[in-house]
Amino acid sequence: MAIRVLPTTTVNRIAAGEVIERPASAVKELVENAIDAGARKIEVAMNDGGRTFIAVTDDGYGMNREDLSLAIERHATSKLDSEDLLQIETLGFRGEALPSIASVSRMTVTSRAIDSREAWSIVVEAGEARDTEPAALATGTRVEVRDLFYATPARLKFLKSARSEIQFARDVVSRLAMARSDVGFGLISDGRALVRLDRGGDDMLDPRLARLSAVMGKDFADNSLAIDATREEARLTGYIGLPTLNRATARAQYLFVNGRPVRDRLLLGAVRGAYADVLARDRNPLVALFLDLPPSEVDVNVHPTKAEVRFRDAAMIRALIVGSLRRALADAGHLASTSVGSTMLDAFRPHDMPEKSGPAETLGSMGRSVTQPSYVNPHPQPEHTDAMINPNSLGEELSEPSARDISEYPEANEYPLGAARGQVHGTYIISQTRDGLVIVDQHAAHERLVYERMKSALEQTGVARQGLLIPEVVELSEGGPEHLLARADDLAKLGLIIEPFGPGAVVVREVPALLGEIDIQGLIRDLADDLEEIGEAFGLQESLFHVCATLACHGSVRAGRNLTVPEMNALLRDMETTARSGQCNHGRPTYVELRLADIERLFGRR
Repeated sequence: MAIRVLPTTTVNRIAAGEVIERPASAVKELVENAIDAGARKIEVAMNDGGRTFIAVTDDGYGMNREDLSLAIERHATSKLDSEDLLQIETLGFRGEALPSIASVSRMTVTSRAIDSREAWSIVVEAGEARDTEPAALATGTRVEVRDLFYATPARLKFLKSARSEIQFARDVVSRLAMARSDVGFGLISDGRALVRLDRGGDDMLDPRLARLSAVMGKDFADNSLAIDATREEARLTGYIGLPTLNRATARAQYLFVNGRPVRDRLLLGAVRGAYADVLARDRNPLVALFLDLPPSEVDVNVHPTKAEVRFRDAAMIRALIVGSLRRALADAGHLASTSVGSTMLDAFRPHDMPEKSGPAETLGSMGRSVTQPSYVNPHPQPEHTDAMINPNSLGEELSEPSARDISEYPEANEYPLGAARGQVHGTYIISQTRDGLVIVDQHAAHERLVYERMKSALEQTGVARQGLLIPEVVELSEGGPEHLLARADDLAKLGLIIEPFGPGAVVVREVPALLGEIDIQGLIRDLADDLEEIGEAFGLQESLFHVCATLACHGSVRAGRNLTVPEMNALLRDMETTARSGQCNHGRPTYVELRLADIERLFGRR
């Protein structure tokens, strides 16, 4: 078959397929144009999921008659002052949005320039433009798109339901709104308002956090940590959720590069790495991060949708994200999400119980903002107690709380985690705070404490070892000894000395001193399973920390161990001074806090 040049109309429709995949794609391009035009209010209206009607109205600079005629031409744009694609400071720059949409729909563009007394309108059907005509419009631009994909009906077959397409569009508007709290956004679907976000005023304490709260929910605002870090010419700002506020998917992770919403594997991987120590692998944190760096350090000209980016120094960007997020999580100390308490109360509350709480007081709220400066202990305890370092020294019998026991901590209820009042089922510590109570999972809490101490020792002087009087031989399943012995040097750094002992077995000669008396057989078998699972997927440090977590789990005070009141208080004080102690190594909360008002509400006293 002979080679021939495709007609311009066909070329335009092929190009449109790369940019306009669905109605949400058209919304994204048009809203980005409005933002680039200096709009302070943007309204989006859609019918039938965007198939039959899309309208985007803004109050930006607008266009005069000559610009309006050029705007529908492919690769005509006002956003590139030069041919340097490494100095892109706008959301759009390709000059493809309007002609791509126009080539597959019936589009009308009406605009009035900010310095003009009249508005003009132009109609384009399937890429064929009519003459411009006078119109009526306030300053700004209105783009109406009717019968999207009518010129390429095959594309309609691949669209989802109207409800699903609206959700895609809502996500697009929400992401752009999060990046620009100084712009008001609205989304109307079939006459019903789905999004109504007012422009943040100058008198607001933090317009960005208010906008994030409106999009991501009040729980995120109440349980978020502020991020503000700089490395070289890159600056990372935004908010991240506490580890105990998590989701099953990564949909609530919003990442922005120079104000542009992106879905970048490098950034998502860095977030995952930062939460690796505090979150289970099947859970995902909530984050909204804004990365700003010189345009020359990032390439946004990777894909027509501009959703992917490439960094000149990817390693530096990853280090900035991982380091700043880990520091913030460590500085949060023992804090856990207020939603943990809310979930517990919801489980207790009968479904038909009338809701009495007002909008200013949410059930389960701890009554504090985690973005405030961290708590300063007015009565510091010794940094570590022997009872907490070595679970072997924890009491075997539960002492009844007595006036003598409690008097040893006369002001303990002034501490964030309060004073221990007893133990339930040999597993949960009940602590009284100034305005409520705290329930602590003693195994989960102590597991985190041991883990953090092992990491600290590993990074500083190495983990102290304790020799076994009688070395213990552990029989393993096929392949188990190989995985362990391949990491023998790494295990030695953690205080665990093993050697081969015939086929299918290893002998343990020394164990970490921090662990005290442990089940060596169970520990070695779990380590063999873990090392077989992670293989070479992790680097050296990540692998060591993974092993640390397993060791800490086996070395922690077990559920069912009775503790005295002083030992329980020692655990609480240690939690208050240990980073990340609000969740165990697997991401589960170590404690639940209930306010007195919430408890009274459960019993109908409020």
